[in-house]
Amino acid sequence: MLNIHNLSVSFGGTYLFEEVTFRLGSGDRVGLVGKNGAGKSTMLKVLAGDIKPDSGSIATEKEIKMGFLRQDIDFEVGRTVLEEAYQAFAEIKFVEKKLEEINAQLVERTDYESDSYSQLIEDLSDYTHRYELLGGYNYVGDTEKILLGLGFKREDFEKLTETFSGGWRMRIELAKLLLQSNDVLLLDEPTNHLDIESIIWLEQFLRNYIGVVVIVSHDKMFLDNVTNRTIEISLGKAYDFNKPYSEYLELRKELREKQLATQKNQAKKIEETQKLIDRFRYSATKSSMAQSLIKKLDKVERIEVDEDDNSVMNISFPVSITPGRVVVEAEKVTKAYGDKVILKDINMMVERGSKIAFVGQNGQGKSTFMKAIVNEFEYEGTIKLGHNVQLGYFAQNQAEYLNGEITLLETMESAATDSNRSKVRDMLGSFLFRGDDVEKKVKVLSGGERNRLALCKLLLQPINVLVMDEPTNHLDIKSKNVLKAALHQFEGTLLLVSHDRDFLQGLSNIVYEFKDQKIKEYLGDINFFLEQRNAQNMREIEKKDVAKSTASNSNKSSYEEQKKSKNLQNRLSKIESQIKDLEIAIQKDDKQLANGFDKHVDDAAFFKAYQAKQKELEKLLEDWEKIQGEIDAL
Repeated sequence: MLNIHNLSVSFGGTYLFEEVTFRLGSGDRVGLVGKNGAGKSTMLKVLAGDIKPDSGSIATEKEIKMGFLRQDIDFEVGRTVLEEAYQAFAEIKFVEKKLEEINAQLVERTDYESDSYSQLIEDLSDYTHRYELLGGYNYVGDTEKILLGLGFKREDFEKLTETFSGGWRMRIELAKLLLQSNDVLLLDEPTNHLDIESIIWLEQFLRNYIGVVVIVSHDKMFLDNVTNRTIEISLGKAYDFNKPYSEYLELRKELREKQLATQKNQAKKIEETQKLIDRFRYSATKSSMAQSLIKKLDKVERIEVDEDDNSVMNISFPVSITPGRVVVEAEKVTKAYGDKVILKDINMMVERGSKIAFVGQNGQGKSTFMKAIVNEFEYEGTIKLGHNVQLGYFAQNQAEYLNGEITLLETMESAATDSNRSKVRDMLGSFLFRGDDVEKKVKVLSGGERNRLALCKLLLQPINVLVMDEPTNHLDIKSKNVLKAALHQFEGTLLLVSHDRDFLQGLSNIVYEFKDQKIKEYLGDINFFLEQRNAQNMREIEKKDVAKSTASNSNKSSYEEQKKSKNLQNRLSKIESQIKDLEIAIQKDDKQLANGFDKHVDDAAFFKAYQAKQKELEKLLEDWEKIQGEIDAL
């Protein structure tokens, strides 16, 4: 489908990637990986045609349709969720509008004998047929199914898109892509704003997708579950293996070890040959042998070892002052949004030096409780901070609070104090923003680079209690490891929300599980918690919770309900098609009556057939209303 040949893109004279070549075919589900800033999102933009490469070419099959899930979404204000999702069906909506216009004209016009009226009837038939072929009678049901799969509720469908957060708007955009008949899907961090049920649903959808999928993601488990191929961009080169991410890492490691061993052997042989050359070069009897060895050495193709980008952040979280023994004390904390209760009568006491992990399904109140601790909203109950507590809060969407129109240096200087303003350049350098990088505007940074900047900015304030909600979003694997090491060395108190078991291991000594408006304490690390829950990873726990919460209501009835709903939808589509055909037939009869009533007045067969069509139409309309009612009830 896509042939990428010698593709090169540079910024400011430095190549992100140079002369990269690969081919994408039907069924390829590619994980595009690499460090933050390596050029992954840029590669997607090049493939989508958003930006032009410096050199190279992209050859595609004719009439290929490509969908691109971007990080930055811009919706038209005033549309509901459904209306925005329906934008995926531009051709269907065009035909639908034409049908409405034609039907409106047929109602108003009386020039039944004119050629233009006859043309309207023909156009109605043509557009109706085209509407059926495009799936016009099914797109409403398909849209609702996709939106429900991505976590929306039916009551959300008529809400305006601007009332939703950026994460939920991202889901709407993802729904539009999945509804289109695209040959290629380009997905930039598709799981960042999805809860566990939606991630599982998306994994299943993508595994069954027959086109090409290219995914930029730092979710190792998602990549392993979905992809069958990995392309890593590193130091301007692309490394391509037909394996999921974890298997690719092993192969890449083995390949590099073999290259190193072979290079070492070659270097040894070259050194020995060079010694012989030096020994015989000036010997009268051996000079010809030396020349022969020189020629032989010149022909040797030097073995190169794939370079690794080992540049990493240098982070430390120094404790400002020592707080009291109890740093946070919560009593009967309750939070509800309207009628929906998220937390109810939560009690918790956090002692100085504790390392606490909050785990559980999305939507169970982990982030809500953290926001209550930092006093972001009103709630019932009380939360008291201890003596000398200085909170450092990293929100799940912390990077969104950065001003995109100012530079990195200006971002840091505006948040700095007199005591640390002189250190901001050094701090930025520790987070891999060096030299002219600090003069870049924030808006040009990748998602991972923005997260790094947000972490750097956090260090400008005095901290002895860190409250961190999904701090690893967008961060590459190496950056995650550096952050983990810094948190491990932090001598203060840590409250951490994460779904990443690898990241949590060794960071916590207490785990709180949030579930059904309550919390449950586990006095141990994340491994102890997993043992208690008899699970191997966080995804397993969340899958089990999803299964348990729906088993009693869904296991027995869900399949039957889905089957019934599908049958009803099929029946409804068939009836709608029959109604359209009958309406066209009746309109033709009406035209015949208008043009020659005297001719048909004594034609009993004509009137009998005409009345039969009218009765059949009435019956079909009644059936349609009944079936639609059953679908709504389901």
